[in-house]
Amino acid sequence: MDFNQLQAQPRLLVRQRIRMAVNQYEVHTVAPDGSEGGMVAFAQQKRMAFKEQVTIYTDDSKQYPFMGFKARKRIDLGATYDITDHNGAAIGNFRKDFKQSLLRSTWHLEQPGLGITTGQERSPVVSILRRFISSLSWLPYHFDFKAGEQTVFSVEKKWGLRDRYVVEIQDPKLDRRLVIAQAIALDALQGR
Repeated sequence: MDFNQLQAQPRLLVRQRIRMAVNQYEVHTVAPDGSEGGMVAFAQQKRMAFKEQVTIYTDDSKQYPFMGFKARKRIDLGATYDITDHNGAAIGNFRKDFKQSLLRSTWHLEQPGLGITTGQERSPVVSILRRFISSLSWLPYHFDFKAGEQTVFSVEKKWGLRDRYVVEIQDPKLDRRLVIAQAIALDALQGR
């Protein structure tokens, strides 16, 4: 899928594949009738990596890198992750706001020329329950990313045996590659 077609997508679906040693994620478009469309990205993350780095490919053959994100520092609770395109050029970054995330997970996503959007769990109650009762980690959650008071995109974890997220994008200027990276990071990095 070329960049302009990807940018036109108002909704994406992210699914986690269950594997023993790695986390894998498929990103699909959503057809007009609501069904799952074609795959636009595939990511694989090694568990327990010392310095977090995730490469996102065009599909699960892992032949063609699409983009990726990498922590600037090793073992940092509020690490900034640089997002790069397939050539390694910077396209944005995100970071978890460690202090605000103690009670309610909060992320900041930055796109050059567009500024910073802040994503926070919609429900303070679900957020607190998930923190203090680890057996409730399966609970669905919702993140709303806003620029000021305007919601630019949201990520909703759905019920199911494996993690599945619906991503709704309201801002047509928001780079979909950044949205894909952030949506994957919400699952891959949320517990850190």
